[in-house]
Amino acid sequence: MNRGLESPESLYPFVLTEDQEHLRREIREFAAREIAPHVMAWDEAGEFPLAVIKKLGAMGLLGVIFPPEYGGAGLGYVDYVLAIEELSAVDGSVGITVAAHNSLGTNHIFLAGNEEQREKYIPRLATGEWLAAWGLTEPGAGSDAGNAKTTAVKKGDRYLLNGVKTFITNGHYADATVVVAVTDKSKGTHGLSAFVVEKGTPGFRAGKKENKLGLRASNTSELIFEDCEIPAENLLGVEGEGFVDAMRVLDGGRISIAALALGMARGALDAALKYVKERRQFGKTIAEFQGIQWKIADMATELDAARLLTQRAAVLKDAGRTVTRESSMAKLFSSEVAVRICDEAVQLFGGYGFIKDFPVEKFYRDVKLCTIGEGTSEIQRMIIAREVLKLHPSRG
Repeated sequence: MNRGLESPESLYPFVLTEDQEHLRREIREFAAREIAPHVMAWDEAGEFPLAVIKKLGAMGLLGVIFPPEYGGAGLGYVDYVLAIEELSAVDGSVGITVAAHNSLGTNHIFLAGNEEQREKYIPRLATGEWLAAWGLTEPGAGSDAGNAKTTAVKKGDRYLLNGVKTFITNGHYADATVVVAVTDKSKGTHGLSAFVVEKGTPGFRAGKKENKLGLRASNTSELIFEDCEIPAENLLGVEGEGFVDAMRVLDGGRISIAALALGMARGALDAALKYVKERRQFGKTIAEFQGIQWKIADMATELDAARLLTQRAAVLKDAGRTVTRESSMAKLFSSEVAVRICDEAVQLFGGYGFIKDFPVEKFYRDVKLCTIGEGTSEIQRMIIAREVLKLHPSRG
């Protein structure tokens, strides 16, 4: 069964360095050996593949974008995009687990934490000893994240946390979770602060495990805080600037979601290409029909266009540029293209596309999350429009 393992090198619209080619090949071979044989079993059982995640940590993939002095691989976002795409071309559940760990939880500590916090947490996270989660979304505060209700009240040298976070990737397995909570309700988004909460802290627990449409081997859960006391030194950055820092975190996170979408779309396209060249109807392979060829042409073209947008955002991120517009464009386009490609892949398989014995059924279920997570397509369009309009100020 093909699980995204046969992508022609020509699908990469840029020349990889020798190191990048080695990284891509190493991850692809690992995915074929350690992930592909178990994809459907994990999906059916909703099983979190912790042993595989630990192996990815040993390979450096849980610390891709962090410096070697903190135990990281010291690579850039271009390399990171390659890694997430390769994993997701086989199983998006593994891809999103690695992405949430790197881009969100660990990266918030790296971006906003002080040196003591970095030294305490990042080496454990970057090597895979610990897993990270990131808690922003709440039952009543999704796209409107600034409307969070979880509170953090300072009492001497402690903070007392109360509230619920929802849709948290890695929630049950995270050893360190970054949580955004209200410290001053009167200040709106500037009254939100971020904290690190360690697993096992009294008053903190993972709640309901979500039963999901797709990405079922990725753990998604509630986080519950009931008079959870943490030391004041667990505050990340400046009190009241947690939301601002979270938006910086999301700029990088959206690049990884674009890569996640790319991987799943590529996996679906690879499977479809193999199928249309083997399936025979009316005396010839269905790949010989013009209607099928036009579908393939559109799928391949849109996939390359999405990859170019994603790589542009990654290159600019590596150059230290602000990538709010570029990451939102990459995330928006890649996620919506990926949904279309997976939909067409199911159509090309016909009735077999509806059957779990064939990989496109799972890609189709998994990929939809990419238009929702880390900001819906509607939110991305708002961000892009705002950023574009900034470049063309009113004259008068």
